[in-house]
Amino acid sequence: MEDKVLPPKKSIDPFHLSSQALSPESWKIFRIMAEFVQGAERLAQIHPSVSIFGSARTPPDHRYYAMAEEIARLLSDSGFAVVSGGGPGIMEAVNKGAYGGKGPSVGLNITLPHEQSSNEFQDISPTFRHFFARKVMFVKYASAYVVLPGGFGTLDELMEIMTLIQTGKSRRIPIILVHAPFWAGLLDWFCKTLVPEGTISREDLDLIDVCDDPQDVIKVIFRYYEHRGFEPSREEAQIQLNL
Repeated sequence: MEDKVLPPKKSIDPFHLSSQALSPESWKIFRIMAEFVQGAERLAQIHPSVSIFGSARTPPDHRYYAMAEEIARLLSDSGFAVVSGGGPGIMEAVNKGAYGGKGPSVGLNITLPHEQSSNEFQDISPTFRHFFARKVMFVKYASAYVVLPGGFGTLDELMEIMTLIQTGKSRRIPIILVHAPFWAGLLDWFCKTLVPEGTISREDLDLIDVCDDPQDVIKVIFRYYEHRGFEPSREEAQIQLNL
């Protein structure tokens, strides 16, 4: 019996796909580019700035809300632009505190199917469709990260900045966790699981400061920049340019 000779497989050249198939994805790239351009143009001249994170679900009568508002007001009166996600909860508290201070209140709003609605306490309020473009803006121009209690989104932002600094993709800045009891379990897991397993180094834990008092948040930031100023060095500026 003769072996059956199969015809050669027909190769698919992605560069010769129909324009109709490529069109939606191609145009989406331009929308993404526009978000980066918009964010850079609105934020590049606003410095020094501090990005603050926390739950969108925190009600105005909660102590976390009051704490966030006080921290933002202290930062604003100290000359910082204060940046939040622009939504409700702790984000609203942050913008509200900064809005009543001396520095600009910035909200990096995002379009979501639910939960996110812009708060009214914003001097500058670009809107994003894509989380990744928005996240770059939180990091790129920040002189410090302040993280209050929150959920998945807050943890995502925290892990993002820690990863970028750990890997040298972003300059080192203060990362401050607010309200020690909330973060105790996570930090304990870092120390007792990740470090012994060798998935992080013990030195990586030095990236984090923990504060309970709003005044201490301000002190940590000023202590970090006491001998160097807020402007990035030439090397740091190059790192941020390539972020």
